[in-house]
Amino acid sequence: MLKKVQYPEKPEKEELKRRLKAAREELFSRQMLLKEKKLPVIVLMEGWGTSGKGTIIGGVIQSIDPRFFKVSAVTEPTKEERRKPWLARYFEKIPEEGKFQFYDSGWMDEITRERLKGMDDAPYKERLNSVRRFERTLTDNGYLVFKFFCDITQKEQKKRISLLEDVLDTEWRIDKYDKWQNRHYDKCRRVFDEYIEATNTPNAPWYIIDSSSRKWAELQILTVINEGLKDAMQNEARNVPVMQNTFKLKKMPLLKDIPLNRSLSEAEYERELEELQDKLRALHNRLYRLKVPVIICYEGWDAAGKGGNIKRITGALDPRGFEVHPIASPEPHEKARHFLWRFWTRLPKDGHIAIFDRTWYGRVMVERIEGFCSENDWKRAYNEMNEFEKELKDWGAVIIKFWVQIDKDTQLKRFTDRQNTPEKQWKITEEDWRNREKWDAYETAINEMLAKTSTDFAPWHILESVDKKYARIKALRIVVEELEKALK
Repeated sequence: MLKKVQYPEKPEKEELKRRLKAAREELFSRQMLLKEKKLPVIVLMEGWGTSGKGTIIGGVIQSIDPRFFKVSAVTEPTKEERRKPWLARYFEKIPEEGKFQFYDSGWMDEITRERLKGMDDAPYKERLNSVRRFERTLTDNGYLVFKFFCDITQKEQKKRISLLEDVLDTEWRIDKYDKWQNRHYDKCRRVFDEYIEATNTPNAPWYIIDSSSRKWAELQILTVINEGLKDAMQNEARNVPVMQNTFKLKKMPLLKDIPLNRSLSEAEYERELEELQDKLRALHNRLYRLKVPVIICYEGWDAAGKGGNIKRITGALDPRGFEVHPIASPEPHEKARHFLWRFWTRLPKDGHIAIFDRTWYGRVMVERIEGFCSENDWKRAYNEMNEFEKELKDWGAVIIKFWVQIDKDTQLKRFTDRQNTPEKQWKITEEDWRNREKWDAYETAINEMLAKTSTDFAPWHILESVDKKYARIKALRIVVEELEKALK
């Protein structure tokens, strides 16, 4: 692809100057409209070492209000970043609506470096799949993604390396990889071509930029961004095609068919609680030593007993190695980003446990029922959440998902008890009563959620919780079994 690209003819000096001034003014005039339309923009700047990526970004951002953009210079992942899923450091930086995020190198640079070091075909293909899913879920959720590759010849790169090395104040800008690239230019070009071709999609195409001069490169990039912003602002909100599920699903029962008469005696409960917590305590130490991340998800009816269930699990864990995330309505800065952003930013490090008291599945329950997102949004979300969990599973995470089930009468009894007990009144709100009135609509949504997101790598487990003691012991058993399986 790099070899075949036909660059537009570079204009003469005065014409270039005139067009560049006009392009800068156009971008400056569009940024307020961008804010009004709530369009988030990602600009990925990739290219050869010394191709001028940082300098070009510096030119482009002169046309943008400093409040509306951020620039991230992405280097090799740090030790801490390597303890999270590899995509996390990119997802964490995605912008809010109406703002720009510039990546000075990014996921292409990371993957192609690994490929050049000898990454095998299988993990390489998995990374490419991750990139395509990542970029598609961004564009499906309203992000504009511009991907630029700044191209220069081997001769030009060698010249720039020499010029920068000859000046004391700029020699630091040249590293070993830049020199290695130049010596192995043809090999690098083949890998870059391979990557660009594999990730050149209609929703996030690549633009190859002639970077023989900074101003000419800046004009090419500004032209693409301005045209993209113009098209996006003229288009009304569109329905994105809902992707067909490609993951193997486990058959789930309907909520109405789940027997809820399971129970335990107090003696059985106390005996099993102590035994299972002792096992979990030992497993937590092994998890940390082997650096296995664990994600435990709780969803369920209001007053089903999620909090008490979580308490019995955390009671067996080292407090330095876990965190419980109570998930409420998104804050404004969370609502202004991709709906999964606030969960990507709460993932555990390897060897640690994250417990979510309510999860990303709110998208297809409360947001669906209450109209907080469009029908197209929640219908797409099933596949997006499966893909998210597949990314976590490929990272090495153990994913355990619980639905805590009770019947309507049990909920009413517990609501009434909370209402009439002063020390429990904080647990009951008007919203709980309103949600109860929509029980049937929620049940329909939950059945669809369970059916479409119980994958073989992240299945749902039902906790029958009319007897809370039974549900707590069942949850502990499942956690212990899943961790033992993962640690073999």
